[in-house]
Amino acid sequence: MSDGEALAVLRCESTRRQMIAGIAIAFGGLAAGSSVWGKAPRQAMKEIPGSPANKARTSLHQEASFKASPQRIYEVLLDAKQFAAFSGLPAEIDPKAGGAFSLFGGLIVGRNVELIPNQRIVQAWRPTHWDAGVYSIVRFELKPQDSGAIVVLDHTGFPEGEYDNLTWGWKAHYWDRLQKYLT
Repeated sequence: MSDGEALAVLRCESTRRQMIAGIAIAFGGLAAGSSVWGKAPRQAMKEIPGSPANKARTSLHQEASFKASPQRIYEVLLDAKQFAAFSGLPAEIDPKAGGAFSLFGGLIVGRNVELIPNQRIVQAWRPTHWDAGVYSIVRFELKPQDSGAIVVLDHTGFPEGEYDNLTWGWKAHYWDRLQKYLT
């Protein structure tokens, strides 16, 4: 799927409220010293309605197995060209601790907080439709497993009501696409 086709699909999935929020944030700008901050999101990702049981949850844990080494997965998650190739959307990533990133055509932004090569990536992470200044913590642990790796994701500190949407998004936008890319 080309970048244009992927953007068209995501535009069709977006809600008017998300697009308005994204435009408001884009006009408000994000304060930071990197060129990847403050770029206007082109569209918002699909929103999944939250279940009442998950409404108050502000953390999630997932594990995904891959037939690729921890080193390969680490490289893909921190290399802008490879990230864009697996996600189907533009990415800008400064692959060092403190470096800024903009993923999925500007829909997700943040900074790399801690990087332990081939083992751990910790990021301050936010979709641009969240209120300005609201960040969560995403922690990827990369562990060797048989002839591949397992990625242990812990995503904490996100706003109430986001659990179901984020749970679905990690699977659809990271794990499923990464699985196809690495195969």
